[in-house]
Amino acid sequence: MAQGAPFPAMEDAFVLLITDRPDLRRTLARGIDLVMPCRTVSAWPEGGARPALVVIDLPAAGADAVRADTALTPTLVLERDAARRRPTSPILKTLPAATRREAILADAFAMIEVAIARTRVLDARSAAATTIVSEIFDSAALGAPFQPSEIDRGTEIVLAAVSEVGIGDWLATVWRHDAGVYQHTLGVAGYAAAFGGRVGLSRPDRHRLTKAALLHDIGKARIPVEILNKPGRLTAEEMRLMRRHPEIGAGLLDAQGGFDPAIVEVVRHHHEKLDGTGYPAGLRDGAITDLVRIVAICDVFSALTERRTYRDSVAAPEALATMEGMKGHLDRALMQAFAPVALGRAVELA
Repeated sequence: MAQGAPFPAMEDAFVLLITDRPDLRRTLARGIDLVMPCRTVSAWPEGGARPALVVIDLPAAGADAVRADTALTPTLVLERDAARRRPTSPILKTLPAATRREAILADAFAMIEVAIARTRVLDARSAAATTIVSEIFDSAALGAPFQPSEIDRGTEIVLAAVSEVGIGDWLATVWRHDAGVYQHTLGVAGYAAAFGGRVGLSRPDRHRLTKAALLHDIGKARIPVEILNKPGRLTAEEMRLMRRHPEIGAGLLDAQGGFDPAIVEVVRHHHEKLDGTGYPAGLRDGAITDLVRIVAICDVFSALTERRTYRDSVAAPEALATMEGMKGHLDRALMQAFAPVALGRAVELA
């Protein structure tokens, strides 16, 4: 199973039963199939979609190895070691392996309901966040004032979603709901939320980082859509206009007032590079703050791994390799800290 594989849409959802006992495989699979399609294997598979629920019936060492890979996936473990006591949660439950089949199925059905509810909540959050971002961009395009409370609400939606289901599920849901600049905005904000959790930022600092990411491309609201969505290389004049979006966005926030200067700085400078070859100010090294450096990494990685009208998406390892090759552009220490997030490893936020 590839790390970071997204939680499936409900029409594609399935339960993965991992067991080396043929008799249990037959009886449990038959019961689970009544509620949700069940796939059965005797060992953790390499590659493929992520299941809505994993039921693990393996010797202790094997179950531990599988559990490490399931991360935020709802998981039911049939424990063969009676002395073992695993912590339980809404998405992790343990039963003795000798439990009657009917009782195992009852718990599996209950956890399937949790998975379904989880997906519905995530869909609702993604739709709400997309609406908020679209309204922010509409306000920017029309010169109308921003609603700070709505920006904060959108920020909290992203933080909550990434906290509860992880960056992979958040991105998969966003990709199902939207395309284009809003999708990119919500992707960068999701990566920022996960990054902040990974490096142990405080809750207020994670909020500020995610909010900055949510606003980083607001200046694109004033860039003609035919340039934003052009399926090919931009002309010199089009590139000149595109490169104005950081200054435009920062100017919009400055004009309204009330925005954290550190957030305005992210909006203005997220395309700066450590070697001074970025824009709009050609800042170098220490002149580029950590907040700007983090959002820049999230922005580049998100752009490389998104589907675009003019190119296919790039796989996460290839995107990271490309970014590592951008000598002098991105902060290497922060890149190392970002790699686990980029590869979809679980990020738990307090």
